[in-house]
Amino acid sequence: MITSFRGKRISGILTVMPENEYDYDEETKPFANLQTKRLKKIMGFGKRRAAKADSTVSDFCICGMNYLLDKGYLKKEEIGAIVVTGLTPDYFIPHVSNIIHGECGLPQDVICMDIPQGCVGFMLGALQAFLLLDVIGDKKAVVFNSDVLCRKDRETQLSSASFGGDATAVTVFEKDSSAPDIYMNLYNDGTQRDALIMHAGGYKMPRSPQTAVPVDIGDGTMKSYDELWMDGSRVFNFVQKEVPPMIDEILEYAGVKKEEIDWYLFHQPNKFMLQKLSDKLNIPWEKVPMNVVENFGNSSGSTIPVAITHNLSRLLLNSSCRCCLAGFGAGLSWSSMVMELGNLDFCEMIISDY
Repeated sequence: MITSFRGKRISGILTVMPENEYDYDEETKPFANLQTKRLKKIMGFGKRRAAKADSTVSDFCICGMNYLLDKGYLKKEEIGAIVVTGLTPDYFIPHVSNIIHGECGLPQDVICMDIPQGCVGFMLGALQAFLLLDVIGDKKAVVFNSDVLCRKDRETQLSSASFGGDATAVTVFEKDSSAPDIYMNLYNDGTQRDALIMHAGGYKMPRSPQTAVPVDIGDGTMKSYDELWMDGSRVFNFVQKEVPPMIDEILEYAGVKKEEIDWYLFHQPNKFMLQKLSDKLNIPWEKVPMNVVENFGNSSGSTIPVAITHNLSRLLLNSSCRCCLAGFGAGLSWSSMVMELGNLDFCEMIISDY
């Protein structure tokens, strides 16, 4: 898919971080070796944020929504749609969007929608928001990208040197007749879906004491079926193969040269992958924020807005930048977008109690 959108813009971005912060060296101390030290240096592991053991996606989303309402950044009567993307819902039924709707006391004509999506969650949420703006009149669409894949007690040790994180993003989309056109493409390859997989938790393999037992996933790494399994080499090769031509395509479609892009805002799996991707695209590292994993961990579908609020908040409140956004991962899915981003009503990161 490749398409464009006219008369639409992002008017504000809020990211909500868990209260608990963890240090890579401390968490990997029980099995620290040359490999863990090498991973820290190459991948950029540092600190991360993880939800508390009893915190849920709706906790973070409601916290973010109430913050926007209390600050006056958003009014209940302005909201026409709520979209939630993520892989860790509170329940199978009801949806997180309906929980947000009820807890925040929103009008009955607000559209509520959940989309189970991982690394491309921000892009899929944006696509849905752009489409919804055509049917909700002059109201706004609010997209939540949220997961609690890493929630845990502080005392629980890591079983391997993976370094994910949790975060929630709240992005407001609205109509604006003066906004420059937005260009977007999206691709999927379901034949490679098992490169990123969490076996247990659905109806195919319900969670049980047996699925919590660690097993050798094939390379000496011990993980349970309750955890996320990733074939790192397949995912890396997929990103290097599919993402550069996707970026080239969307830039050509938008009529923009690489050097005319101010910021390349990519999903943040780790620093090494972003460096190699930047080299493949022949774009300077200075234009590609790569510091999300070292400060917060890889929070799946919310890493793009986390990169924005962490690195560009002051800049985007008072000016506008031409940006290329891209998400890639679970599915396997990959998507990119070229748009003017800036002069935002708000662009903040807050720390929650969850």
